[in-house]
Amino acid sequence: MNQKRKRLLFSTIRCVPLFALALGLLNCSLSGCGYMVGAPYRKDIHTVYVPTFTSDSTRRGIEYQLTEAVQKEIAKRTPYRLVKRESADTKLTGHVVQLNKTMLSESAFDEARELQFALAVQISWQDTRTGRSIREESITLPPELSHLYTTSDFAPEIGQSRATAIQSAIDEMARQIVEKMEYPW
Repeated sequence: MNQKRKRLLFSTIRCVPLFALALGLLNCSLSGCGYMVGAPYRKDIHTVYVPTFTSDSTRRGIEYQLTEAVQKEIAKRTPYRLVKRESADTKLTGHVVQLNKTMLSESAFDEARELQFALAVQISWQDTRTGRSIREESITLPPELSHLYTTSDFAPEIGQSRATAIQSAIDEMARQIVEKMEYPW
């Protein structure tokens, strides 16, 4: 064997253990940072039943809008399938506790200029196979996420109305509810 080949062989053999050591250190450092391989959802749950939410609010239809938004979020973001009650592994129920509209400011002519919607929901996620609760929680939507800036009851310059503000609050609440279905950190 000539001298060049020997040097190349020995340098390659020396680099392999160093590379393996570096790879092992990288793996160990990432495992302690809260990272996890795979989706952050339970593997033992495959199906979810979401009945129509209930509501204490005097605003009619809010429970139907929220139920539909939650079902869409589950279908879009989770590995769980939506099914009927009889074949579901789990059941996610919700109750709209509060939906308030508050006027924050008004014009010189006593017209609403800035309105705020606040939404609060109680949820319960239950394993229908065992009857045990997986998660129960109250969720309040921070008011700063659902502002509606308006002159009278809509703002033509930004294309927003009460309906779009309420829908925005519902969509944000649906995202928060589905996030509660992930593994707790």
